[in-house]
Amino acid sequence: MMTRYGDNLFKGTAQYYSRYRPVYPASLVRFLVDRFSLDGTGRLLDLGCGTGQFAQRFSDWVEEIVGIDPEPEMINEAARLSREGRISNADWFNGTLENYHDESPFRLVTMAKSFHWMDRKAVLADLYDRVETGGGAAIIDTYAPDQAQPKWKSELDKVVARWYGLERRAGNDVYRHPKISHEEVIRESPFKLETASLPPSEHVWTVESLLGNLYSTSYGSKRFLGSRIADFEKDLRETLLRIEPSGVFWEKTSTSVKLALKN
Repeated sequence: MMTRYGDNLFKGTAQYYSRYRPVYPASLVRFLVDRFSLDGTGRLLDLGCGTGQFAQRFSDWVEEIVGIDPEPEMINEAARLSREGRISNADWFNGTLENYHDESPFRLVTMAKSFHWMDRKAVLADLYDRVETGGGAAIIDTYAPDQAQPKWKSELDKVVARWYGLERRAGNDVYRHPKISHEEVIRESPFKLETASLPPSEHVWTVESLLGNLYSTSYGSKRFLGSRIADFEKDLRETLLRIEPSGVFWEKTSTSVKLALKN
């Protein structure tokens, strides 16, 4: 149930994804544990799980974790990390929701920065019968277009646009934000909508981690740079260090949660 972007959306990004993607705050885990009464029983599905680090944080709170992602490199990395962390109750499935045929119900489904890639209406329709009564889905994001950006981030965006182009490539197409909000999609589904905003958290970046995070994205994959990688990195490094010679960059992030509840 992925959209038009194709099968190579995150090809070549898994090694950067697992190392450089910011970690969601502990307050998010606590919120979901409390809201869905996670007590060591029940099942959790992380849809669009990437390299699985977020789902693994619930290993003590559910009986079983299932992570689904269409990118095989992501699933391989998730399996490696769960072995490394000795997490024995996680199962990683390379594919999409529509070709996952286990009918055992889930108490909680998480979609962290992944719902916008999907055929959202079809996914919620499919999920409804897979979620147990009293459970639901949590759509998690840190996208806040109205939030003021620090100067270093505005300059980073300019450098990225200069080297990658003004349009953000995504797999076989160009990414555009959905015209219909996640809230509206949930309202039109069988689920009941509930929203929550968590207190802002701060993240500290370095030039290396900013580069790694960029290379973990669909639009910032190294494959789009070809032979220009070294020149791009030199440009970005020099630009950022002119703004902040210490090489330390602070960012305040807000986390929003859209809940699709099955009563």
